[in-house]
Amino acid sequence: MNGYAFSFAGAALVALPTGALYWPDRALLIVSDLHLGKSERLARRGGALLPPYESRETLTRLSDDLDRTRARSLIALGDSFDDLTAAASLDDSDVMTLARLMAGRDWTWVEGNHDAGSHALGGSHRGEVALGPLTCRHVPGGQAPEIAGHYHPKARLGGTSRSCFLIDATRIIMPAYGAYTGGLYCDDTVLVTLMQPDAIAVLTGAQAIPCPMPRIMPKPGGHPFKLR
Repeated sequence: MNGYAFSFAGAALVALPTGALYWPDRALLIVSDLHLGKSERLARRGGALLPPYESRETLTRLSDDLDRTRARSLIALGDSFDDLTAAASLDDSDVMTLARLMAGRDWTWVEGNHDAGSHALGGSHRGEVALGPLTCRHVPGGQAPEIAGHYHPKARLGGTSRSCFLIDATRIIMPAYGAYTGGLYCDDTVLVTLMQPDAIAVLTGAQAIPCPMPRIMPKPGGHPFKLR
């Protein structure tokens, strides 16, 4: 799988190059920040007009990860939809794809800041999920050890930037899984504050590449997007 295998709070986990986290002993796949329906929400609110294919691309990648890992359970760590109207406005083909992926699996939607509340697409809806000593939630900064998302961390390597996992002894911050998501460089103050000095970044792409978490602050205005 070209993943990065590591131990976290006693759990043997694999950071996949796609941005998903796999827990083999539980046959569990964890993803965060799919932001399905983003192009629809932007168009609805008078924003940029983007090709409306991001949901299909994201779900295709998710289908491949589920097939490859044979995961029997999935936890989506919030902001799975760009808002609840976007969830209700997915194309029929995307709804059918989701239904196929969810069939026969224990599927949990954790609420995020974009999609707080329930929707009609099945699965269970939770504020957070406890898995033994671990807690899965959307926004990091709660009781540790935790697996969270929200910040869409990115890092630079060889002149290019990639989405990345941030990992230390008590916290994992997941990369955004969605096709139309921006990111926050991991040397930003909020991420430097959240992560311990020995934290690593695991970059996504053709393979998962671990490296020390960059901590040099970028120049003002260097971030590719602003959280909202």
